[in-house]
Amino acid sequence: MPQKALSDLNACSKDDFVAALSNIFEHSPWIAEQAASVRPFAGIKPLFEAMKVAVDRAAPELRLALIKGHPDLANKTQRAAGLTSESSAEQDSVGLDRLSDAEYEAFERVNNAYRAKFGFPYIVCVRRHTRDSILRDFERRLPNDATTEAQNSIEEICRIAALRLDQLVASDDRLEVHGRLSTHVLDTHSGRPAVGIALELVELSNLGANRVVTRAITNADGRTDQPLIHGRPVPIGRYELTFTVGNYFAERKVPLSDPPFLDSIPLRFAVSDPEGHLHVPLLVTPWSYATYRGS
Repeated sequence: MPQKALSDLNACSKDDFVAALSNIFEHSPWIAEQAASVRPFAGIKPLFEAMKVAVDRAAPELRLALIKGHPDLANKTQRAAGLTSESSAEQDSVGLDRLSDAEYEAFERVNNAYRAKFGFPYIVCVRRHTRDSILRDFERRLPNDATTEAQNSIEEICRIAALRLDQLVASDDRLEVHGRLSTHVLDTHSGRPAVGIALELVELSNLGANRVVTRAITNADGRTDQPLIHGRPVPIGRYELTFTVGNYFAERKVPLSDPPFLDSIPLRFAVSDPEGHLHVPLLVTPWSYATYRGS
């Protein structure tokens, strides 16, 4: 969907404003309707704040309806009946449309347990998570009481809405909803950036298939042309970043054993801050390597 300029939203009719932002909060155009009455907005941040104020001041039954308007995660029946385009894209982005049998059974179990206890669906901003971290979050939240979970649900709904608004509205200011994962390879044998190192970033999974996130080649500065993940949250979870270094040193005529002592170097790490900047560098020689958590 093409972005809409904030200036156009400030100037358009109330009906057009509500139509444009009606599903920023799932099936809840009343939130956009209340925000429309306090236009114009100087930026996307005050626009989002006005929408959050509408949620915060809503009657309890309206807040509960907002929660109940969201679909269960990875529910085959609901997917067949049709999700909103926003919900479908969000669930697909984390792979909930292609779960393994073990993952599907795990999601069905926790969905049913959550609904049975609280009477409303489990809600999480899936774009901030991997499949594994969603399942861990389910288990962590299940012991809570209903009041706590209702508030947790509203907070997650606001995170979902912030990402939707960021995608839809163009403004000079931006919401702080994106993170970044980057790397840098230094050849400490020659004392220079390592050019032409092939690397692969994989999202690890306990119950399903690992997923390749991206593949790249280091440039003249030893970095990738674009961060490994950028322009979106860096999902909470476990990853493996593999550097193919054997070919790099062989092409530079560095004396190597046969086979080389270091050929491919896998680094396993975890992400816990979706909106942060995580830097995973590699310092490498033909016989050793080191890494650390950068930022």
